[in-house]
Amino acid sequence: MIQKRLEEILPRDGVNPQVVLAVTCGSAAAIVLWKWMARRGIQRKMEEARRWRDNSLELMERVIWKLKQKNPGVQSEFILSLSLVELAAKLKEESLSPDSVLYTYIKKALEVTQEVNCVTDFIHGCEEQLRELKKQKEKGLLYGVPVSIKDHIGCKSFISERPYLNRWLGAVSQQSGKGGQRNSEGSEEAGGNSIRENQCSPEHDKVILANLFFISHSYDCSNLIFGQTVNPFNHKKSPGGSSGGEGALIGGGGSILGFGTDVAGSIRLPSSFCGICGLKPTGSRLSTIGLASPIGGMKSVTATIGPMARDVDSLALCMKALLCDELFHLDPSVPPIPFKEEIYTSSKPLRIGYYEDDGYFQPSPSMRRAVRETKHLLQTAGHTLIPFVPPRLNYVVDELFTRGLFSDGAANLLEKFTLGLPEISMHCVELDSQKLYLQAYREEFIAEWRKLELDVILCPALGPAFNEGYPGKLFAATSYTNLYNVLNFPAGIVPVTTVSRADEEELVHYRGHYGDPWDKRLKEAVKDAVGLPVAVQCVALSWQDELCLRLMKEVETLVHERRTK
Repeated sequence: MIQKRLEEILPRDGVNPQVVLAVTCGSAAAIVLWKWMARRGIQRKMEEARRWRDNSLELMERVIWKLKQKNPGVQSEFILSLSLVELAAKLKEESLSPDSVLYTYIKKALEVTQEVNCVTDFIHGCEEQLRELKKQKEKGLLYGVPVSIKDHIGCKSFISERPYLNRWLGAVSQQSGKGGQRNSEGSEEAGGNSIRENQCSPEHDKVILANLFFISHSYDCSNLIFGQTVNPFNHKKSPGGSSGGEGALIGGGGSILGFGTDVAGSIRLPSSFCGICGLKPTGSRLSTIGLASPIGGMKSVTATIGPMARDVDSLALCMKALLCDELFHLDPSVPPIPFKEEIYTSSKPLRIGYYEDDGYFQPSPSMRRAVRETKHLLQTAGHTLIPFVPPRLNYVVDELFTRGLFSDGAANLLEKFTLGLPEISMHCVELDSQKLYLQAYREEFIAEWRKLELDVILCPALGPAFNEGYPGKLFAATSYTNLYNVLNFPAGIVPVTTVSRADEEELVHYRGHYGDPWDKRLKEAVKDAVGLPVAVQCVALSWQDELCLRLMKEVETLVHERRTK
């Protein structure tokens, strides 16, 4: 039948249908064989990555045993109870040793990952770093503090879990020094997350790489290599993503300071879901050299690296340590703006815009209550609260964010999955026009902000933690966070309350703004969450990260005072 059809289509002279058929079938068979071989190659790489992870966890156990022998009688519970500020102070004054702190946090991280599956690798050179650390005469702000790092921040000699990187796990980064890769031996580093040098005192230990979603464009934390990471408070819930491994590890107590990335809420959503604090700084406030991305060259939506920790002072200390001359030298694209301590510690009353609902996605009952209660606390403390309505959120989400995220028609992302097949022709929007629309909206938003003479904004953080499987079905619900990636404003998360039974009962009547399938899914996603943390989001204008942290600290302090009364 195929040969007969070819005879009808092909010219009658000079072309043999049987030859064409043989060539066509042969080509098709070759493509099928090539795809099969490629899949087998990918499977081998995935198995290799799993073996690497398993070996790393075994190495963690051996390191724990060695450190325990050298440090008998370590007060692990006491060390774990300390805030980052307290821990850093005790390390600096030498009332605690870096060995004992490293032992404590490696041991705790191993316990946490056995529960929630959040660790993908153990940085083998941390013991060598520790030995080098003890030779340092100068003790910087984060002397001896172990940290965890999101997996896709480039690390020399370590495999990234995302198979589209380095052509399906075919290579690991070999670059070091000013190229911005983390060096597993602790010799030379650069980039926003390379704390060892960027904190202006090369003295702390990088210990753990944390799990993330397969392509980092979902706020779940699951992938085909290492599986699903679960929420430390409820294993039926998601930890959020894509920095969900960090959220779960810190929320479970296995790390005191971690680093994630954020392009739509990937620091803020795990922080909200896991009951910790997280800061998405202004874009370029920290370096992104060494950061692997599925969408290279994206400018319309700002991706950033930022810290995640248990409290706001930890975030502020981290930013203070990072924003130093050495960072500005290592990456000249970072504006040389040191941390402004006087703004963070100011007690001047603030003019705070607030909203409980962005008009695009109706908040869950606990989200609305969290903002309402926080607003009342701030008013009682002497701050001025002014209602604020983000202009045209539908336009932001549907046009500026979504088109900005895939302004090349998703060609760059799809290229990672083509496996060498012929190029796919993609329609591209006019990038210059997209930038003009973005700039116009930013000016509109800032004009509204200025008209109300605002210092900062208080608004909802998406939550509580979703039931497993739902983050991938509710990407539109990131409207509460992705707005500030579009605007490139610093934004941070502070936990303020937990889901109550009254919230759960009110959820029964949730309908959403549109009554569409997404509204129905949100109701399903957040149910059965009594006792889980609920956060608020704090926002400032670009380059006013310290002011954002100031509001976060004010909220945290007032919430703590309310709980202790």
